[in-house]
Amino acid sequence: MKDIIGNKQLKVLTPGKIGGLELRNRIIRSGCFEGMCPGGAPSDALIDHHREVAAGGAAMTTVAYCSVSFDGRAFGHEIWMREEIVPDLKKITDAVHREGAAVNIQLGHCGYFSNKNVIGRRPIGASRKFCTFRYAFAHEMTEEEINRVKEDFGKAAQLAIQAGFDAVEIHGGHGYLLSQFLSPYTNMRKDRYGGSLENRMRFPAAVIKHVRETVGPDFPILIKMNVSDGFKGGLELDEAIEVAKRYEAEGASALVPSGGFTAKTPFYMMRGRIPLKEWIQGPKSVFEKVGLRLFGSILVQTYPFEEMFFLNEARKIKDAVSIPCVLIGGICSSDNMEKAMQEGFDFVEIGRALIREPDLVRRMERGDWQASQCDHCNRCVAEMENGGVWCVSKVKGQYKG
Repeated sequence: MKDIIGNKQLKVLTPGKIGGLELRNRIIRSGCFEGMCPGGAPSDALIDHHREVAAGGAAMTTVAYCSVSFDGRAFGHEIWMREEIVPDLKKITDAVHREGAAVNIQLGHCGYFSNKNVIGRRPIGASRKFCTFRYAFAHEMTEEEINRVKEDFGKAAQLAIQAGFDAVEIHGGHGYLLSQFLSPYTNMRKDRYGGSLENRMRFPAAVIKHVRETVGPDFPILIKMNVSDGFKGGLELDEAIEVAKRYEAEGASALVPSGGFTAKTPFYMMRGRIPLKEWIQGPKSVFEKVGLRLFGSILVQTYPFEEMFFLNEARKIKDAVSIPCVLIGGICSSDNMEKAMQEGFDFVEIGRALIREPDLVRRMERGDWQASQCDHCNRCVAEMENGGVWCVSKVKGQYKG
């Protein structure tokens, strides 16, 4: 099998290494919430989803999103890590390994945008903050809760290893809990966890250090982090660079610079069309449906799609650290991937293009794939809440409206 398109050799199809893990190429399926875990446990559909990506040639696929705590979930069909589901998770890792790929699991906590109807209690967060995404206030975490969640990250990583995962990706971006501590928008604390960047980094850095101590020196720890929250008053690039340096110091094996805030700028991290109509039709309460109809177009901002949309900011993160850096965001062609390699990125993470065409890597190897057919309609995002992620355009034809 040749790693060429035409006569051009592609570096992205050569092996790469993260921590002690060697990958067969440099293409990783990014963590995208699949919506295939009824009751918080993996389903056969989730196994098939990731097996198909592995069979399609990706070096590593990422199971997402897995909450480290019961109270860290946004949906009832979202994984939360516990001993009872390790045998089911092992079915995923075994299926992926049989196809010759590695498998990663994304660990996180939703914090203030956890769903109180799912967790049965008021959400926790960096500070008391109203979440427009959930129409609810979170309460400010106590030091005891901070320590408990830190321990939960370590326990989740241990269980991931028991389940056969080759790596973990700690979700430190997109407005998830660790990101909420970093962002001035959600962190208004007056104690040692708030105020200066050094204080705001204290909890996320402690989590990474604890996970590193838990898994040992060589096990790969990827960190998804924000280059920007995507709005004034949030985390900006200059602070993100310092965060990246701290994460490296605390034991990160690789960084995945992304951006956006789930509860405020959710499509900053994806770009393209907002599937508001499909979103409203999903399994939501009457209150949520009415709210989306009245205010959805105001609350959810549109960001035009462009290829490699995080490149400029991610380049500055890459230049500030010595560990591998993974480019994500709008990578939808072999030329995009090769440009990422030329820019000095070690890997690329791809989401929507692999949802549309899970075999694109094998086709690249054969020389018959140059660009994704994904039209960035983002209807796959709405499907995450409606039985599981899939490419609607692929089956029903391109979006016309």
